[in-house]
Amino acid sequence: MARRQLSFRSRRSSGRALALWAIFFILALAIAPPVKHYFTQRAQISALNAQLTSDNKALEAARQELQMWQDPEYVKSQARERLHFVLPGERHYIVAENGTTSESTQTNKVANSLTDGQPWYARLIASISETG
Repeated sequence: MARRQLSFRSRRSSGRALALWAIFFILALAIAPPVKHYFTQRAQISALNAQLTSDNKALEAARQELQMWQDPEYVKSQARERLHFVLPGERHYIVAENGTTSESTQTNKVANSLTDGQPWYARLIASISETG
């Protein structure tokens, strides 16, 4: 009789353990998709925060550049540097490289073949036909 009671208890406890494991398994399956969505959204939020930070830095740099362009002296310096503008009364020198290249030799050959007495359009046509 003691054996029957022992085997009945072990069957009953194993059935309970199986039911408990089944409940945990179903609970894990039910919770898994929301947890996955949570972590996916957290990663998206982190990426968007990083993008927002870099966009704010770029916006601040653009604001500073806009502020610099409000200064007339900065505009003058940029016009001189980028467009080679010269104020009245100033002289602008362009320093050429030392040494001759095939490009400069060809330019000199075309320039030497043109005569000064021709009109500008004739010289233009002659220079195009000479180089082309």
